[in-house]
Amino acid sequence: GPGRRLLLSTPIFYANGPPHIGHLYSALLADALLRHRRLRAAGPARLCTGTDEHGQKIQQAAAAAGTSPAELCERVSGLFRQGLTQACVAYTDFIRTSEPRHQRAVRHFWGALRDGGVLYKGSYEGWYCTPEESFLPESQLAERTDAQGRPCKVSVETGHEVHWTKEENYMFRLSAFRDPLQNWLRDNPRAIFPDPFYQRVLRWLDEDLPDLSVSRERSRLQWGIPVPSDPTQTIYVWVDALVNYLSVVGYPESHGAWWPAVHHVVGKDILKFHALYWPALLLAAGLDPPERILVHSHWTVRGQKMSKSLGNVVDPTMCMGQYGVDGFRYFLLRQGVPERDCDYYDEKVVKLVNSELADALGGLLNRSTAPSINPSNTYPRFSEPCFPKAPDSREAKGTGRASAEDYELVAAVASLPAQVDSYFEGFQIYKALECIAQCVRQTNGFFQRHRPWKLDRRDAEEQLWLDTILHVTLECLRVYGTLLQPVVPHAADKLLSRLAVGPAERGLSSLVFLARYDGKPCPFEGRQLGPDTGVLFHRLGKSETKKKRNQEA
Repeated sequence: GPGRRLLLSTPIFYANGPPHIGHLYSALLADALLRHRRLRAAGPARLCTGTDEHGQKIQQAAAAAGTSPAELCERVSGLFRQGLTQACVAYTDFIRTSEPRHQRAVRHFWGALRDGGVLYKGSYEGWYCTPEESFLPESQLAERTDAQGRPCKVSVETGHEVHWTKEENYMFRLSAFRDPLQNWLRDNPRAIFPDPFYQRVLRWLDEDLPDLSVSRERSRLQWGIPVPSDPTQTIYVWVDALVNYLSVVGYPESHGAWWPAVHHVVGKDILKFHALYWPALLLAAGLDPPERILVHSHWTVRGQKMSKSLGNVVDPTMCMGQYGVDGFRYFLLRQGVPERDCDYYDEKVVKLVNSELADALGGLLNRSTAPSINPSNTYPRFSEPCFPKAPDSREAKGTGRASAEDYELVAAVASLPAQVDSYFEGFQIYKALECIAQCVRQTNGFFQRHRPWKLDRRDAEEQLWLDTILHVTLECLRVYGTLLQPVVPHAADKLLSRLAVGPAERGLSSLVFLARYDGKPCPFEGRQLGPDTGVLFHRLGKSETKKKRNQEA
């Protein structure tokens, strides 16, 4: 409802290496949702992100780099903060699991689990995967040979090698939470979205649900939070990391103001941790599960999985420098489909940014505000006789100077804000952008069809029709600029400023399209346009792609 609070979160990113486009994609999805919600003035909202800084992987990466875990985390956390800021991710909270406020929250959460009687100490053995910081069952393993030709076992999903580990740990009674988890999901069918991931979690709950190891021997893992009252054990890195979502909202004192109105944006590789372990841990600690878990798939590069060994990890900082921040944001959000893996290659970015941003959107703004066609540099007036209101756009055969296709355009743009709103609510940002791109193409068709540059300004009737064409075009552009703010904030601001749309006129609640068509006053009509600050989007040439390849090489 109106005025309700919402916390959006990205996963906290593992601090053993710099950010890649998978990290940025998670953050951009959450950022676009936050910005769209703010445009709707739907109530207070926050976006939390950060770095996960404990665990064996960090310990090993620091040793390999000849530095301490604390120094490695300080450096890598800085890279993430810098990268997210460069990408215009409007986070309100950046949490590091090495912070005292987080460690205090984790200790309190452990105490709640202990007091709830869901922890016990037991001997645990199994195949442990250090890169994933988790034990894997035999069903998720495959036989391979290592670099020396020796037989070894690897994770089927990631290809990472596993090692047999036996130790005494604290265990969490996950098996006792099958029914509570099934009831939660049955009562909340949109709790995990898109639906294929919801169905996957239901299938997991029909399988064996063994108790979960939630600590490691301190002798094996020193870089982590010690178990309260047992210095021989370190809290398992995933339990530690998941509590970050509570730490940012002031757990254990003031979290109630935000929790459980939380939407987690996560990659499919960490679905089990967020959709099984985390809700079970929360229920065990006397807290509600999060409201929604929004899941996305991975990015491949030219059909191959990104990996350091293949040397195909895409550096988002380099991409933003090459294609512009808005260009790269637009590409990831326009091409990324949460339900399936998406493929990245440079030519694809160039083609999309050129066709949809530089040519279609930027070209339309440039042509409709050019001094040769709009010498007064104003928001022209609309003429009802030239474009009379039709009772039903489907039946409009073209009255006045307008054609049937023009009425189709007006109907499409009038319904666009509600469509875009629905797609953002449904975590289908790519579909929202598809609809906007389609309308931009229709508007270009409208402009081209009527050739305003051919009209004779000395003829009063021709001048009225010319002004009406420009008025309709600028109204369409104003709608597109408003709706694109969550995705391309700089370009949208530039476009709206050129149309003299003030800061208070950029929200979705007050967005009215083509008021004059409905016989109502238009506040923009006759207004002086804003200054021309140049091309909205510069076209990317083959040289950009070649230059980027050379830089990477």
